[in-house]
Amino acid sequence: MTVADIRQLAAGLPDAWAGLLRDWDRSLRAGNYPATTRYNYLLAAAQLGRYLNDPQSATNDGSCADVSAVTKLQVEDFQAWMIVTRSASTALNKHKALQQFFRWLLDEEEIAQDPMARVRQPKTAKKLVPVIGDGETKLVLQTCEGKHFIDLRDEAIIRMLSNTGARLSEIADLGVDDVDLDTDVVHIHGKGAKDRRVRLGPKTARAVSRYVRARSRRKGADLPELWLAERGGVPLAANGVKIMLAPSRSQGRRGERARAPVAAYVRPRVEARRR
Repeated sequence: MTVADIRQLAAGLPDAWAGLLRDWDRSLRAGNYPATTRYNYLLAAAQLGRYLNDPQSATNDGSCADVSAVTKLQVEDFQAWMIVTRSASTALNKHKALQQFFRWLLDEEEIAQDPMARVRQPKTAKKLVPVIGDGETKLVLQTCEGKHFIDLRDEAIIRMLSNTGARLSEIADLGVDDVDLDTDVVHIHGKGAKDRRVRLGPKTARAVSRYVRARSRRKGADLPELWLAERGGVPLAANGVKIMLAPSRSQGRRGERARAPVAAYVRPRVEARRR
């Protein structure tokens, strides 16, 4: 996350809020927090600041430009607004991020008391995820049949997701050096800097090996990222993996494939394996 990203997040906020976001990001970077975690934390604080400084906010009493004046009532109002306009799970994520923000403000002696101290976490519904059978798994993998580069890449990604039970971001962020095909082990960099090693099954290891061989002949083969986009010799971003797993919106274009079953089958299988 760059300085420009911080400025964009802080756009429209009072100078005091913007300065605190900048300083909090520095503290998070010093603590070696991942860029995505830093962004989500800062986004929650920026959204709270923007909400409280909105003239139409129910709890805007004119003092919201001063972070030290934020009250429990105002935080609860923001949380309730998040539930209504987004979802309870989103509100829960904001709650956890704001806990970190106000704890940091306490450590910095910017506030005398934490307004989050007695704010309850929003309750979220727990959804049971169905487990699919081998036949349905085969249907998913049939969408990757072929010798084209993206077929080999997508089969390797899908088998890796199913085999390891890792999060999409964890698989998308893999580097070439994270895969050891001598021992068929993948080094996964987990959330919260919790790394782990997972052994690959024979079929997954074979799919990854086939992809790695094809990758070595592509533009961008010298890049450290494991997954390459089809064109341009650039890494395949996590969003690109997400799009690949979703039904295609443009199935007629050359090089694009419909992965309609993937969104319905692979993620439920992965989530079920994580429990």
